[in-house]
Amino acid sequence: MSETLTWSEMLDQDDDTPTNPSTRRTFADIFADRLARLGEGDSTMAVGAGLLAAGAVGGSLFSGALSRRALLKGTAATAAVAGLAGGAGVALGARPAEAAAGESSLTFPPLPHSYDANSHVADGYEIQTLIRWGDPVVAGAPEFDPMNQSAAAQAKQFGYNNDFVAFMPLPVGSKTPDHGLLCVNHEYTNPHLMFPGIADGDIESLSKEQVDIEMAAHGHAVVEIKREGNTWQVVKDSPLNRRMTALETEFELTGPAAGTDRAKTKADPSGTKVIGTVNNCAGGKTPWGTILFAEENFHGYFWGNPEATAEAENYKRLGLGKARYAWGKFHDRFNVDKEPNEPNRFGWMVEYDPYDPTSTPKKRTTLGRFKHEGATTVLNKDGRVVVYAGDDQRFEYVYRFITKGTYNPDDRAANMGLLDEGTLSVARFNEDGSIDWLPLVHGNGPLTAENGFKDQADVMIDVRKAADLMGATPMDRPEDVEPNPVNGIIYAMMTNNTKRKADDLNVVNDRAANRHGHVVEIIPPGTAADGNGAEADHTADRYTWDIFLKAGNPAKPEDGALYGGDVGENGWLSCPDNVAFDSKGRIWIATDGGPKSGIADGVWAADVTGPARAVTRRFYACPQGAELCGPEFTPDDGAYFAAVQHPGDEKGSTFDNPSTRWPDFADNMPPRPAVQVVVKKGGGAIG
Repeated sequence: MSETLTWSEMLDQDDDTPTNPSTRRTFADIFADRLARLGEGDSTMAVGAGLLAAGAVGGSLFSGALSRRALLKGTAATAAVAGLAGGAGVALGARPAEAAAGESSLTFPPLPHSYDANSHVADGYEIQTLIRWGDPVVAGAPEFDPMNQSAAAQAKQFGYNNDFVAFMPLPVGSKTPDHGLLCVNHEYTNPHLMFPGIADGDIESLSKEQVDIEMAAHGHAVVEIKREGNTWQVVKDSPLNRRMTALETEFELTGPAAGTDRAKTKADPSGTKVIGTVNNCAGGKTPWGTILFAEENFHGYFWGNPEATAEAENYKRLGLGKARYAWGKFHDRFNVDKEPNEPNRFGWMVEYDPYDPTSTPKKRTTLGRFKHEGATTVLNKDGRVVVYAGDDQRFEYVYRFITKGTYNPDDRAANMGLLDEGTLSVARFNEDGSIDWLPLVHGNGPLTAENGFKDQADVMIDVRKAADLMGATPMDRPEDVEPNPVNGIIYAMMTNNTKRKADDLNVVNDRAANRHGHVVEIIPPGTAADGNGAEADHTADRYTWDIFLKAGNPAKPEDGALYGGDVGENGWLSCPDNVAFDSKGRIWIATDGGPKSGIADGVWAADVTGPARAVTRRFYACPQGAELCGPEFTPDDGAYFAAVQHPGDEKGSTFDNPSTRWPDFADNMPPRPAVQVVVKKGGGAIG
């Protein structure tokens, strides 16, 4: 364990080591091509070339500063000049802070930057802690006792490091805003904050019981919740409450990779039944009321020597080889020396029915195997369902899946197999502002037996390799990729990429050592930023793209930050991670990495169109050492759910001596990951 990294930072650093061997075009090549195509007579390009020649940094011609939307509106020259301002750390189209605030549709006062032991929310709102690590979930679960933990108890209690949050109204198919199921991922564990006597990074000292507790703390939880007046609470012992764990829950593999020899193990010769799920990060909801949740950084759970297996190339591309958990010491299935195919059974998207606590969760192999941040859906106007996803690692890709069949609003059961047939594609972002979706189908282009793909199962298991060969665009750590239900545009969070070098830029990732990240708009034909999302064609082969914002501190020119206006001293953000939209289509961005810039992680909101487009405003701040996940709203925007991960995960902070005891602040309680709900004082819509 590094002396300078916390447990969560160490896990994050594993993903700061790119595994993508693809050759990438240099920014100089892109710039030369663009000049050649547009010609010297293009005044906008001439202005831009002059700016670059003058030494402009950051907000180049190919950043969102020169918006394709601006070009269409005839304001190219203004946008190009604004690009220079953006490169100098000044907002695009900057206006006085007071004017920007007055023009925004948001009414809450900005929350000042902070970094302390507690969580905070904007004035006029209140925070309620809804459920914490160890709280009872299923009937018979004991109350949490941090000094007397057991795997049996944890399997019935709320798990650790809550991430994705979905509110599913009750009854099924309704839009009830005050009664529903809260569906929550439990991504990973911090043993030094869970157990007494464990140092940060020490996995050798963990006992089998402690490892089993960790495994039971992974997975997913379903809890019934209700609002009484303006207060939310969990419905104790609800028959709908459920826990899924890495220790004992059975999952079913479906789709092209189910039953393949590469998925078979000694324990499961059928290659279709998997015990457990790990590293469940973000997720999504389907139109028929099921939940999708991700298996992200599964590589760090496996012991043994992957290079000695028949899957050596596959496992190298996914980063296996450095175990971060002690599970393989006690469970053979997490040791590739003993079960060489087990990692092929992880890295999928899981679908399950939250309204049926007896349903078997299914790993949908049609959606591909990689480090899924999540998968979010949109119902296309032709009835097909489209799923968007990001592969959360530096220099990885953005994906889209289109179902073969169409959604039947009158027959929920008929929709349950929709995600088992369809086409997965990967995005190539072009210098002319377009996106091509490249189908990952066996026999298409290089996806043949000559390159190691004997069938579609191989393509789905080795999706990264397939995407490499198809020429996809390596991105700056694509995390949440989510459609805006109002305007139909997809917003993709590029969290950061400190490994991108100045000679390794591309048109949509144009900052070297990108430590703050950016937000990309992926625009289907048939809509625009101020258009009607119902007309978007999410099945088209070609889209366009734009940059919504570049995160960072505008007061620091070296950050190359770019917003839609003056965000003021407290409105800037760093490391966009998850995203949600309220019923008005406004964007709410949760972050992971703010403490590296001296600010707490939290959530920022902004309009996506109009005079305050991309003018971010801080709404909620995490306690120290934590990141914010979720986010999620009730259908009436009356409640906002904030999932706070790893509070107190800072250098020197342990179970015995934590830097914060959030959210209980009791001497007998360690810091506990928790889901908080934010409501407006006196009631009403958030925002």
